[in-house]
Amino acid sequence: MYFSALDERFRLRYNRNMELLIPVAAGLEQTVKRQLNKLGYEKCPADNGRISVDGDWQDVARLNVLLRGGERVLVKLAQFKATTFDELYGGMYAVNWENYLEMDSQILMDGKCFQSTLGAIKACGGVAKKAIISRLADRKKTGRKTFTESGARTVVGFSIYRDEVTVTIDTTGDGLHKRGYRTLSVAAPLKETLAACILDNTFYNPERDSEKPLADPFCGSGTFPIEGAMKAWNIAPGLNRSFDFERWSFVPKTHMERAREEGKDGERRDRKVCIFASDISAKNVEIARTHAKKAGVESAIRFSVADARKFSCEIPYGILVCNPPYGERLSDTKEVQGLMRDFAKAYRALPDWNAYILTSLPEFERWFGKNADKKKKLSNANLLCGLYSYFGKPPKNG
Repeated sequence: MYFSALDERFRLRYNRNMELLIPVAAGLEQTVKRQLNKLGYEKCPADNGRISVDGDWQDVARLNVLLRGGERVLVKLAQFKATTFDELYGGMYAVNWENYLEMDSQILMDGKCFQSTLGAIKACGGVAKKAIISRLADRKKTGRKTFTESGARTVVGFSIYRDEVTVTIDTTGDGLHKRGYRTLSVAAPLKETLAACILDNTFYNPERDSEKPLADPFCGSGTFPIEGAMKAWNIAPGLNRSFDFERWSFVPKTHMERAREEGKDGERRDRKVCIFASDISAKNVEIARTHAKKAGVESAIRFSVADARKFSCEIPYGILVCNPPYGERLSDTKEVQGLMRDFAKAYRALPDWNAYILTSLPEFERWFGKNADKKKKLSNANLLCGLYSYFGKPPKNG
């Protein structure tokens, strides 16, 4: 396509050489990489908590709508070295902000500094924003150094690591875990993106066997069973929400339309599923049911009010995945220790089931009465947790 007569902002619509960065929670890098591979992105190296992929604005739309893990989708605009405020100002001023921001753009700064000479995040953010405003005023020839900021939101990120500054704009807005279905609160909620990644680390594979039972006896607000149903029916997690980039004038509306169409075309609601969600709290079960209805998967999940210590299932070779009370916020530690002892008895009565338990309870394996077959360090609600995996007897044919 011939661009010499086109405005630079219009040319951005066809830029297929952008570097997209996807921040990922520690311990989930390989899981999100596999999700990206499945979406067709073969090269996706990880560095400093971010996964990088090459793409264009259509890929921005696809990733926001289709990716189950990851925190958000960033567009990398520049990278430069800065050990002084003058160098930071100069590097930020050199970015072609007039291609991405309007005169009334609401500009929010999001900064991080690690092992760098410049360590005052607030001061760095002020310098960076001043450079952006100056560039816009100079290039748009307004003469104004202040703006109303009443228009579309753009979060500008700057990460300074070992004096190297990486500049990004956030296309997502509210994090990717904000699917749109969880509107009611319970204590210690589980992030949707974390739940989706944990499910991808289990033997739950609905593409191969959608009727294999999946159960969460501590369902809380319903995150695990809902994400399990969305995975089974291949429902795009970002299908029913909006993103910041949709409000940017230089991004064609057709990109989001295509991404949503791809998401809808990929749904497999004809798959029969077997998902159980229970909790000892009737209020929690009702909240979980409400969330499942908002997510469009209520019919896929069997809800019940039940004590996890009495959990049982006659269907063999199931997957048990849960986020039980930790003790720090929900109840006394000794009570949780006793709960885990009793819950372990219920699990031992299911010798061919696999169990995946996310908890921050100290010495969990001691109270559960068995060492895990596999352990993974994760974080939930700013608490260091362990994902403890227990494997049951495999099917005779596999």
